[in-house]
Amino acid sequence: MVRGVLFDCGKIRLSGLLAEAPGDSAVVVTHPHPLYGGDMENNVVAAIEKVFAAAGHATLRFNFRGVGQSGGVHDEGRGEQDDLAAAFDFLLGRGKREIWLAGYSFGSWVNALASERLGRPPMILVAPPVALLEFPEGPLPGLKAVAAGQHDQFGPPDRVREAAKAWNPAAPVLLVPGADHFFGGSEDALRRVLETFLSSRKS
Repeated sequence: MVRGVLFDCGKIRLSGLLAEAPGDSAVVVTHPHPLYGGDMENNVVAAIEKVFAAAGHATLRFNFRGVGQSGGVHDEGRGEQDDLAAAFDFLLGRGKREIWLAGYSFGSWVNALASERLGRPPMILVAPPVALLEFPEGPLPGLKAVAAGQHDQFGPPDRVREAAKAWNPAAPVLLVPGADHFFGGSEDALRRVLETFLSSRKS
């Protein structure tokens, strides 16, 4: 059952969608760029959420500050890291102890920037726009996988592979055939790639 939730980030109140699950595992799913229409209802965010829910994780997706019913204004990735930390704390407060980060595009950038602060949680980056935004050059020890569209114009697979070597050489780059950055019509292909990866970790 998915239900709307509200949680605070300092003086700002953020809105999200929570799907409960038994156990102590959960995921925070972050959305693409707010200034270009990104929000928690995005097609890719929804696809990621479904994969983690099917794998037994509680899921929380939320709107960054200034988006939808979330207060505040866009802060170019700085305040959005605070938003992510507040979402992470919200799940900790609900008894979750293994909390993943899964971000798409701008959301993947925010997750990467905040990873160290949050204790290096397990993380999947989907379509990191390495040709547009400056990602950390150093290691991201929590990184478990990167998913990239075959024809991604903002995160070309070759550049993503090169960046992933510096982030975590052990993290595979999962190529989504036929997909561009927006995954229109390729949502099922993305789900299959992520499902295969998550199931492989259990075997």
